[in-house]
Amino acid sequence: MAATGDFVTPRLNGVQYFEKPPLVYWLSALTFRQFGVSEFTARLWGGIFAVLGVLLAYAAGRALYGRLSGVWAAIVLSTNIFYYVLSQIILLDMAVAVTITGCLLSFILAVREPRGRRRFWLFMGCYVFMALATLSKGLIGIAIPGAVMFFWLLLLNQWHKLMPFHPIAGTILLLAIAAPWHILAARTHPDFLNFYFVHEHWLRFTTRVHGRYEPWWFFLPMFFGGLFPWSVFISETWRTSVGSWKSRTLNSEAWFFLIWIVFIVGFFSISQSKLIPYILPVFPPAAVLIGRALAHAWRNQPEGGFFLAGRGFICFSFLLAVAVVIVPAPGDQPDLAARLPYFRAAAGFVLVAGMAGTIMGLRRKLPRLVIGSIVGTFVAVLVTVSIGAATFEKTSTRKFATMIKPILKPEDRVYSVGTYTQDLPVYLNRLIHVVDYRGELAYGIDAEPEMTSARFLNREDFPDDWNRPGDAYAVVRPKAYERWFLPKIPNHRVIARSARFVLVSKSVDPVQPQP
Repeated sequence: MAATGDFVTPRLNGVQYFEKPPLVYWLSALTFRQFGVSEFTARLWGGIFAVLGVLLAYAAGRALYGRLSGVWAAIVLSTNIFYYVLSQIILLDMAVAVTITGCLLSFILAVREPRGRRRFWLFMGCYVFMALATLSKGLIGIAIPGAVMFFWLLLLNQWHKLMPFHPIAGTILLLAIAAPWHILAARTHPDFLNFYFVHEHWLRFTTRVHGRYEPWWFFLPMFFGGLFPWSVFISETWRTSVGSWKSRTLNSEAWFFLIWIVFIVGFFSISQSKLIPYILPVFPPAAVLIGRALAHAWRNQPEGGFFLAGRGFICFSFLLAVAVVIVPAPGDQPDLAARLPYFRAAAGFVLVAGMAGTIMGLRRKLPRLVIGSIVGTFVAVLVTVSIGAATFEKTSTRKFATMIKPILKPEDRVYSVGTYTQDLPVYLNRLIHVVDYRGELAYGIDAEPEMTSARFLNREDFPDDWNRPGDAYAVVRPKAYERWFLPKIPNHRVIARSARFVLVSKSVDPVQPQP
């Protein structure tokens, strides 16, 4: 989009790409145009959305349960493993998670307000966030918030709080934001409606067409493990924040958050297509609930359940410290292997220090020391992980791109063989040829065959294309290189290797097959 100025048709490596709507693409394209293409500008909007999610958690916790609850909600959300890690990755899921969060938080705050301007604008915010969620990842931006609202109204019999919810003004606002792109895309591309709504929404959810099937319980360990270290306080949170079913009307907002979490986990658990980031929208409501429980413990002398949670943190931290020590050094990453002892020492130190502070807090019955030790421990752990991750490039082609970009001429060809390396076109600032792979590019390849046939090749046609005049480079997976690239493409030489790829170039000297 930044290169062509076409903000209607998303493209991936030059081909039409309608798997997802374009909100994040628009934001990134505008940023690239203004500040150029770099790792920082590529990751910028993921970070902005992540920070916005933390601010929303703070605002909801403060509005519902007081300022201290808001502060702890923000701390919990920003220091749990799942949310922090996904904030570092270029995905659409952070945007849809935060916009769904904005929609549902606007709703639960709106229904608490009496008739008037504040209630009206909170509901308008709900509709705006719903539209943005739809532009982030499709119809789940409407379906998920709508279902959570409906089940809360139904199960807790809160219908009397709904009116007025300004459906006419809200629907007009939602459609004004979300509909234009869908209409333009449908007018420009006749196959768009069938592919986008049937293939990418209905078939993705109900069939295994995308090959991402996992067992029904797949997201349960993702939720409890991803929420660590704060998942040790789930029992205490239930006791202090949610309460019993009989008291649900007294804690209706907490039950709203619980329904939010349970519905999303259940919704994606029955889906036939499962990816880890799908349940990202459940972490903001979990953070608000846990933040309320932590604020209660911070102010008061908590009961035994709180200190039992502290013991749970010690046990899990001990297991994590053992795992850090015994994890093997990667043989295919010598740079990382050389640095690994330092990261082990740093991570082990902060975990042991956190356990020591927690033990002291438990012995003296000081909840603030327990909570403070956990926060300090995981801030230090996440910083250590971030520093270590900067040296780990197992799936990246940046090293290869850095090597060949200075010598590439406009007429040279670069191939990705047996896969599509997402980052290579970005680092090279050019389109690449793709061999023996269709995947998510299939729709775009078929939509414009006259434009794509020369760049998207099957395995049989590749040797002839490789032998055309001009220099050529290829990024190949090691197994593909050994099995068929090496015997069928004799005129090449290996330039470099990484854990995932082999970089080869065209050469007049045949490479002798290795025994």
